[in-house]
Amino acid sequence: MKFPIVEIASLLHGQIVGNDNIIIDNLGTLEDATEGSISFLSNLKYENLIYTTKASAVIVKNDFEPSKELSTTLIKVDDPYSSFAALLEEYDKIISYQKKGIEKPSYLGKNCSIGKGVYRGAFSYIGDNVTIGNNVKIYPQVHIGDNVEIKDNCIFHPGVRILHGVKIGNNCHFHAGAVVGSDGFGYAPQKDGTYKKIPQLGTIIIEDNVDIGANTVIDRATLAATIIKSGVKIDNLVQVAHNVVIGENTVMAGQVGVAGSTKLGKNCIVAGQVGISGHLEIADRVTFGPQAGVNKSVKKEGEVVIGTPAIKFSQFSRSQAIFKILPGMNEKLLELEKKVKEMGED
Repeated sequence: MKFPIVEIASLLHGQIVGNDNIIIDNLGTLEDATEGSISFLSNLKYENLIYTTKASAVIVKNDFEPSKELSTTLIKVDDPYSSFAALLEEYDKIISYQKKGIEKPSYLGKNCSIGKGVYRGAFSYIGDNVTIGNNVKIYPQVHIGDNVEIKDNCIFHPGVRILHGVKIGNNCHFHAGAVVGSDGFGYAPQKDGTYKKIPQLGTIIIEDNVDIGANTVIDRATLAATIIKSGVKIDNLVQVAHNVVIGENTVMAGQVGVAGSTKLGKNCIVAGQVGISGHLEIADRVTFGPQAGVNKSVKKEGEVVIGTPAIKFSQFSRSQAIFKILPGMNEKLLELEKKVKEMGED
């Protein structure tokens, strides 16, 4: 696809400096871009690359002034990085929403309502009493169970499983292999040492603008609902247990696990491999460092915690400083112990 640079500048609310008749057909880095590509420069540490790039256009900050002659056209904006991200998003939308129609074989159940511009890939399955909004893209081998509700502009990549009764808002994105609506891990211990399964009869509510990564699993609630609120972004290989609530615009990196009935606030940041115990309350804007083991609630907004068990970052830093000198302290202690023993023998 080809786009006039004037359209791109208009989208980004930017000012063109140079040739405004360029046609852009690709995106790339300053190093790898070719003719027809557009790139960006946000960190002046890499300014030297703009003088050798083959990109036809480069997005730069409003106050950027080249120190050498340029062979590329500039688009000046307030924030080059955010502008390039916005451009990538628009390009992705164009690519992702191209597909339409119904591929065969595919299955559609009874009493379903399907909106306009919906794509249904080969071997996709849609159960009974399903409602699907406009411009939804269902790629091959996607399973959508009975009584599911999906609003507009959602994308389900190959192999996604949306099980019965799940409710999904607008503009949600599910990557390959994600499972939404699997049973919560609920078992009652018996006197004979066995475990009796507790039926998971609740559902999952996913609000607008949520992204779910590849092979991530979100379990349905026991009775009420597991809730993923608007703007949440979840990476690959994440486990969200039953009855969990994740607040608006919280982000979770890969291999995070959240146990049952925990509630995370708004705008939290959960780094990779964090484990969060069940029945906890996490305040808004809390940040968890990598591999944090969270076994108690964090009730102070904006707190930063790390470590196992997780503690305040400032405490963790001081503890780490002490940890590094423990071997030397141990040697001194053994030496003192030896001297005290020798004194006693005298």
